[in-house]
Amino acid sequence: MDLSAEFPQDEQLCYLNHAAVAPWPRRSADAVNAFANANVHRGAADYEQWLQTEQRLRQQLAWLINAPSTRTIALQKNTSEGLSTIAYGLPWQAGDTVVITDQEFPSNRIVWESLATQGVRVIEAALDTADPEASVIACLDTSTRLLAVSSVQYGTGLTLDLNRLGQACKERGILFCVDAIQSLGALPFDVTACQADFVVSDGHKWMLGPEGIALLYVAEAQLEKLKLHQFGWHMVQERGNYDVKTWQPARDAKRFECGSPNMLGVFALSASLSLLEDLGMPRIQQALLTRVQQLEQLLLDHPKLELITRTDRALRSGILTFRHRDLTPAALFQQLKQRGVVCAPRGGGVRFSPHFYTHSDVLFRAVQHIPQ
Repeated sequence: MDLSAEFPQDEQLCYLNHAAVAPWPRRSADAVNAFANANVHRGAADYEQWLQTEQRLRQQLAWLINAPSTRTIALQKNTSEGLSTIAYGLPWQAGDTVVITDQEFPSNRIVWESLATQGVRVIEAALDTADPEASVIACLDTSTRLLAVSSVQYGTGLTLDLNRLGQACKERGILFCVDAIQSLGALPFDVTACQADFVVSDGHKWMLGPEGIALLYVAEAQLEKLKLHQFGWHMVQERGNYDVKTWQPARDAKRFECGSPNMLGVFALSASLSLLEDLGMPRIQQALLTRVQQLEQLLLDHPKLELITRTDRALRSGILTFRHRDLTPAALFQQLKQRGVVCAPRGGGVRFSPHFYTHSDVLFRAVQHIPQ
């Protein structure tokens, strides 16, 4: 496969920001253009075919997380909406606690903190330890109702052993929620193996899709336990029967989709995921980790840099965060931005996040732009 044809990026840029917003592959732009052109000439005459693409997307998302069925797959606007669906669907009691980590992106912190009005407390587990998973598990006690963690921490790239955490939750009767936005599309993910009750992820990072469309996985056992707070024509069992006056929520995860779908996002994300399907996640992971190893060595060879991302763990992600001995992260970020290096100030340093297709020359040029 000619990946340069899929990613004909501006040669003046060094794009290392997939942990924020990723470029689309060519096929996604083509899919959106074709969809827009069809709308111009045919309107919604082909709506039944659009629904087939929507169902195809559910199948692709189920494949991506190894879900047993599309029944457990809902489409949301973003990760925050998915997390809110979970947080405000669960029946809390005063004194319940939610365990998160002390490195979470605000999406996976604010939603749980907002439950304070219901008497729910948030406990933060420290990750800057020799055994981060042990630190998380040590925070689980009889008051813990739910553990909510990111599969990969956005600032440092720390990758957690989800299988170990999921097993600890099952042994204690605790619900397990995974924000997988920094791993889906970059690393293999197995919702069955990690025993997660909920998985959320927007499509605009490593999945190479657009903003505005996201995955919400709800385990079969939890589907009808989450209280619904959004209602409309789309979330009912007899969808499309506009004459019937009685209704009940859909028996599958579509019950969490209250209104009209983001069809433009559906077409774009489905096209992006088709590229991941063509290559296979093991191949993508191997290619990405090869890039990360190359980048790591380039950063280590630079006399003014020190890595923030831990390199002593077997589990690795597509994120490398580092600091400059003479420049603040903000100052270094601005210099790199002016030189065409697309990255982000995160985790106390500057974060580089290549993807599987990133050319070695892009890595070399980006590091060359860092002052010595």
